[in-house]
Amino acid sequence: MHYDIDLDRVPNHIAIIMDGNGRWAKARFLPRTAGHKAGVETIRKVLKECNRLGVKTLTLYAFSTENWKRPKLEVDTLMTLLSTYLKNEVRELHKNNVKITTIGDTSKLPKACIDELERAYELTKYNTGVNLNLALNYGARNDIKDALVNILKDEKCGKLSIDEITEDTISSYLSTKSISDPDLIIRTSGEERLSNFLLWEAAYSEFYFTDVHWPDFNEKQLQKAIYEYQKRDRRFGGLK
Repeated sequence: MHYDIDLDRVPNHIAIIMDGNGRWAKARFLPRTAGHKAGVETIRKVLKECNRLGVKTLTLYAFSTENWKRPKLEVDTLMTLLSTYLKNEVRELHKNNVKITTIGDTSKLPKACIDELERAYELTKYNTGVNLNLALNYGARNDIKDALVNILKDEKCGKLSIDEITEDTISSYLSTKSISDPDLIIRTSGEERLSNFLLWEAAYSEFYFTDVHWPDFNEKQLQKAIYEYQKRDRRFGGLK
């Protein structure tokens, strides 16, 4: 099916909860790790399509603060996939003008991942194409808690007055301070919840849920999500 997308109204920021790798693998009698490997191929497709359409930021919920509870083999596989993806793809990403950033506490990741991330930051920091923003060891509640702690510290030492605190102040202390709030949040694989993802930033986001598992999500699926987004009337609490 062809989706008639208005390129002048493409979301500036799309955030995706990449769900369903395990279910995709189970349906094929494969280990969960095979689903995660297939999911990496989807990242390539979606990122390329976002770049083509003119999306400014693509945030991917790659690893949450809760994901450490998963079996060690699965966590180790995810970390290996992350470092391998960056090592193998970063020059191609740079060639395509992609900028790589992260949100979350990446200091807790394995050294191999941290090293590859640092290399990717440095190589792509001046790029002006789509910003591939990876949420790694990220949890929105923890991010908000850290922001409040730092606000209180700055208030205590006189850098900030309680009377000066606004919503913008809080936003400026979050790990997402350098990017716009997501216009569209997509979740694959049938679940309809945020799962501790961008809770503050999602206040006026549009949501798109699909039963398609992440490894089967492709360019057409992304186009469909954007097409549905463009049909909506975004009022941000006001009237038109």
